[in-house]
Amino acid sequence: MSEAFDVRYTAKLARLELTEEEVAKFQAQLSQVLHYVEKLASVDVTHVEPMAHANPVVNVFRDDAAAPWFNTTQALANAPRQAGQLFVVPKVIE
Repeated sequence: MSEAFDVRYTAKLARLELTEEEVAKFQAQLSQVLHYVEKLASVDVTHVEPMAHANPVVNVFRDDAAAPWFNTTQALANAPRQAGQLFVVPKVIE
């Protein structure tokens, strides 16, 4: 499999139409990226703990308990537009 094929194949997957100049440019960039990845393979990571994020991610969960809430009149009190007991919002899809 040739390196130029990789660029064309990737472009096809992304539904991109590339000129020959763009294929050559991106092939050079892809080669640089692959060369860098090869360098990373030589790094000793035996004492590095695997992680999914650079920063710690913690989910904060609370009990799902019912609590007092607005009634319809209170909820609609500051609505810029309302119709009956409903909020009126701008149309998003035409």
